[in-house]
Amino acid sequence: MRPRNLNQIGTPLISVVLLLAGFAVRIAGISSGGMHTAGLSARVLGCALLLYWAGWVRRSLTPLILAGMVLGIEVGLDTPGVAVGAHFLSDIFLRLVKTIVAPLILVTLISGIAGHGDLKSVGRMGWKSLVYFEVLTTVALVLGLIAANLTHAGRGLKMPAELGGGLGAVPPPLHWQDFLVHTVPENLAKSVAEGQVLQVAVFAVLFGIGLALVPRDKAEPLLRLTHSISEVMFRFTNLVMYLAPLAVASAMAFTVAKLGGGVLIHLGKLLAVFYATAAVFVAGVLVPVALLARVPLRRFVQHVSAPAAIAFATAASEAALPRAMEEMELLGVPRRVLAFVIPAGYSFNLDGSTLYLAMATVFVAQVAGMPLSVGTQVFMVGTLMLASKGVAGVPRAVLVVLLATASTLRLPSEPILVLLGIDALMDMGRTAINVIGNCLASAVVARWEGVFGEQTASVAVREEDLLLQATGDR
Repeated sequence: MRPRNLNQIGTPLISVVLLLAGFAVRIAGISSGGMHTAGLSARVLGCALLLYWAGWVRRSLTPLILAGMVLGIEVGLDTPGVAVGAHFLSDIFLRLVKTIVAPLILVTLISGIAGHGDLKSVGRMGWKSLVYFEVLTTVALVLGLIAANLTHAGRGLKMPAELGGGLGAVPPPLHWQDFLVHTVPENLAKSVAEGQVLQVAVFAVLFGIGLALVPRDKAEPLLRLTHSISEVMFRFTNLVMYLAPLAVASAMAFTVAKLGGGVLIHLGKLLAVFYATAAVFVAGVLVPVALLARVPLRRFVQHVSAPAAIAFATAASEAALPRAMEEMELLGVPRRVLAFVIPAGYSFNLDGSTLYLAMATVFVAQVAGMPLSVGTQVFMVGTLMLASKGVAGVPRAVLVVLLATASTLRLPSEPILVLLGIDALMDMGRTAINVIGNCLASAVVARWEGVFGEQTASVAVREEDLLLQATGDR
């Protein structure tokens, strides 16, 4: 047992020390001589040891994803050409995941609602979810405002003279009437093809209610079919997730190669403030909520780590959705709750995005030298609460909301161009927070409904979890 324990603890510790030393040489700007060679060797050896530990000693998905992130940073820093050229790997992964999302939501919602039989509980779960979403997103908005006002991250930033007209065509923001129309599908196949998750969810809810009203003997064949398809989709997800570490490495390498470190000289303060505020939100809001709802915190962290890592590296919530649903089912959230809460949360519970939008709006005002009064900021919170709900599935959604809010408050749009330089780095953090928040929301609603831990995980998910545990114990 002792060698195994030393292998599990000592190997990652040595790799972290080597990586820190190697990156310190890189940050110091030493580009030639023996120190450069030593720094490069330390980083390569550190990456190799970390991959050995994650892939051979632990044999678990989460350590492999984290190792892929570190490897991606190294490749992006030292071989940017390779990093840009390998970006197709993450594109392949995202394409595969996108084929899963809409069918998975469709069949799980239908089987969850129709199989439940009690339509009153579905409505009760709906209003509980919406109340929870609204409270948490409002807290995130207020926290973002407080952080931006206390740190003054936008003051002193000089606008580059060449800025202007670089945004290109930006989709117009949706008004609330348009948003309501947009949630109703006109063609299910079109909604699935375009990845309109909310439209698919609306169709599935109505179809599930209709199926629940059909006599049981006639509904049973279709219920068995949807349940079988959902099991197949989870198997599909398990196969695709084996590509996640490689896709994460590719996505991280591309991001580092494209942005580099120079852009953080001017915007590093805002970046640091955002991540610090996100950490405060997790520790000061999400953790107490989990404790109040009696969600087992240690197990929740174990199950949410892989979806959060995927979301962070790919900056795409959809990429983490199938894995998030699997992990929360293993935690003890029944599938009928997952199928309702998580898809709805992708439109109504964007904690990370709303936190960032509040900070970014104040940042724009600070750069422009236009201080916002308390009343104006209260109005801004209300505007963001509504606007952020209507951009699910809209390209460059956060940019749409930010421009719309700036226009409403008569703020200039030029400072928003500066934010685009680090938007990819911001997007990683806010996407991870969105996924963590939605996973916790499913557990809280399940506990609120009194069904947390009531249903064991599906056969496909349970077998996969047991396989990972067995391989990790050897």
